[in-house]
Amino acid sequence: MTTENTTAPVTGERADLLVALAKQRHFLRFTAQGLTDEQAGLRTTVSELCVGGLIKHVTSTERVWANFIVEGPSAMPDFSAMTEEDFARRADEFRMLPTDTLADVLAAYEEVAARTDELVVTLPSLDATQPLPEAPWFEAGAVYSARRVLMHIVAETAQHAGHADIIREALDGQKSMG
Repeated sequence: MTTENTTAPVTGERADLLVALAKQRHFLRFTAQGLTDEQAGLRTTVSELCVGGLIKHVTSTERVWANFIVEGPSAMPDFSAMTEEDFARRADEFRMLPTDTLADVLAAYEEVAARTDELVVTLPSLDATQPLPEAPWFEAGAVYSARRVLMHIVAETAQHAGHADIIREALDGQKSMG
């Protein structure tokens, strides 16, 4: 007896979003290829950024925004109530801590990516909206659709993949492209 796959293929806009996410994630992960845990935590520019920390940051950012699609503004931190400790924890997502391993960082990224991809496939509508929480960098009263959030995740990943590429090239000459 054979069973048929009853899941319809993902097409159109959703397929395009999945391809864009996959491409930018690939470039970000590629910057970590072959690095040791120590190398993943090295700063090679005047910035505080390192390859592993950028992957941790993108993971955290994607997780929060994917949660926002489903839960709305309650998924976001209350920026007005953040303490110095909260800001210090947030800064830790930009660096490799002594307990971090690159394998664990990449595994966490894969888990978050899989969840986001599942949302892209299963959301009833990409037009569903959520109000943004109050924060100095959000327009007052702004509302984001799931589509806009997903495009933001693509842009965030692409931006930080570029940062990671520069850091990696300064580390050992390896480039993501070219």
